[in-house]
Amino acid sequence: MSLNFSLRKLAASVLLVPALALAGCSSSGGRTPEADSGDGGGAVAGTDRIKIALITHGGPGDTFWDIVRKGAEEASQKDNVELLYSADPEGGRQAQLIEQAVEQGVDGIAVTLAKPDAVASALRKAEDAGIPVVSLNSGEDRSVELGAFTHFGSNEQLAGEAVGQQLAADGYTHPICVIHEQGNVGHESRCAGVKSKVPGTEILYVQGTDMTQVESTVTAKLQATADADVVVGLGAPYTLTILKSVESSGSDAKVASFDLNPDLAKRIADGEIIFTVDQQPWLQGYGAVDALWQNSRGGFELGGGQPVLTGPTIIDSSNAESVAAFAADGIR
Repeated sequence: MSLNFSLRKLAASVLLVPALALAGCSSSGGRTPEADSGDGGGAVAGTDRIKIALITHGGPGDTFWDIVRKGAEEASQKDNVELLYSADPEGGRQAQLIEQAVEQGVDGIAVTLAKPDAVASALRKAEDAGIPVVSLNSGEDRSVELGAFTHFGSNEQLAGEAVGQQLAADGYTHPICVIHEQGNVGHESRCAGVKSKVPGTEILYVQGTDMTQVESTVTAKLQATADADVVVGLGAPYTLTILKSVESSGSDAKVASFDLNPDLAKRIADGEIIFTVDQQPWLQGYGAVDALWQNSRGGFELGGGQPVLTGPTIIDSSNAESVAAFAADGIR
């Protein structure tokens, strides 16, 4: 069965994100909560202005989170929302950011659950304060338990299985799946999904905050593993670094990926990377903020208690060029 056919079957059961009314917006960066009001054009909702905190586990330099944030900012501009964005890859510090948002009296919290146990206590404080919560990107299986009324993201286990299925169909038997954030439940699920379809898959842990270490560790692994035939990265910046490792090690291994950025899309179009699985992070940010606004204006709970899937979708040589144009605009 082809990967695209498998994903079409999955897509048939996915709840659709409502039609998006888009408006441009800009904001400043920072590691602590701050207002992102934006000054782009477009119609703005006539509802009372509310304050929403978006708190992710994004690390410095990971461009994936720029895309999530851009989607959230566009929804905020449309919905008359003051967006407070903050991020920290360390679970305890992410919990502190949640507690800070609760103390600020925000009207809603959108949060990633990469390390759900670390943030559970902080989310209970949000629940006790009557602040609605949605989750996004990671932790789908813990979302309801931790008080979120819906979740926006790709099912990571299914995405990993789809990748593994495609790799097996193409004859790969010894993938190396590179996890750049140990303890991230989404990353573990991705590689577990690949391994479930290709039992010869090895898991390699690297320190994602240090690209020099990522490159050297992957290079050493390839030099020691002559029969490795494909390396799978779990994020676009890391996959591009892995590509350097393959080249410098002299390995014949191919490269596949999860997630996307403009450079990765070009490398796929050029045939340097075989494919990537995109979870459409722009939709995750947009949907999370818009769902909290809908909840505030009418008590709506998008998803009916079930996750709203934003992926997976496959980017390969057949569609990489068209997707690259969207990636260049920062929305893929």
